[in-house]
Amino acid sequence: MIYGKLPVVFLSVVASEKSGSTNSAIASYILEHIDEVKDLGIKEMAGKCHVGTGSISRFCKDIGLRDFAELRELLRSGDENFEPYSLEGTPRERLEEYGTKVNHSISMAAGTLSVRKLGELCRDLRTYEKVALFGLLKAECAAVNLQGDLWLMGRNAYTNVSYEQQISYISQAGKDTLILIFSYTGAYFEYHREKLFGGRDRKDRPKIWMISGKQESLSEYVAEVLDFQSLQDQTSHPWQLLYAAGVIAREYGRGLSLGRGGRRKIGGAAPL
Repeated sequence: MIYGKLPVVFLSVVASEKSGSTNSAIASYILEHIDEVKDLGIKEMAGKCHVGTGSISRFCKDIGLRDFAELRELLRSGDENFEPYSLEGTPRERLEEYGTKVNHSISMAAGTLSVRKLGELCRDLRTYEKVALFGLLKAECAAVNLQGDLWLMGRNAYTNVSYEQQISYISQAGKDTLILIFSYTGAYFEYHREKLFGGRDRKDRPKIWMISGKQESLSEYVAEVLDFQSLQDQTSHPWQLLYAAGVIAREYGRGLSLGRGGRRKIGGAAPL
């Protein structure tokens, strides 16, 4: 995994909660003082965040943790690093090096993405009653981009920045729902320890596609994988996923232009 559970959980809270809310304030304080709070007890952390201990306990539940003990375990286990900066001598050389790497990653995805799988995914997009698009951190950018493109073609899709809200939606969705998950490393479900769907039969669950730089599905919940070759590095992420999202939109739109269903004229809307 490029990211551990710590940034996935906390950054999604900061991005999705209303500014100034209790949960946003707690998450922001922890992120800004990550080394200081690792060994604090619940009373000490509540004092630092200027809230009661009950607010800390509710915060843990709201972000998908069992209790404060799991929060402290998560804080102690976090070890996130940004990949090394370029060693090129001048700013122009560094810019060009980065651009070359990004272009190479997109070319790699373009050359290895399965055309057959892409066609199957687009057929599902035209068939299912409901569609949801999800991703974590950078990967959510691809989900939002595809959401906008699909809307321009008359196909509404749901998304949400919060990982906890994403998991909640997935666990409650039925067989009439198609869910696309953008996950560069294929590790999307590894951040959630609890079982999804309870005792529901597979035929009553949503169909889940994973768009990923991994060549195989890493979860029992995933029905199909649209994959491509990748270096699994931070430089290639999220550019390969954004490319995949763009290709999905264009192939879906081509199907509409050939009369395979749709509610809006292709090419007639201005970009958002």
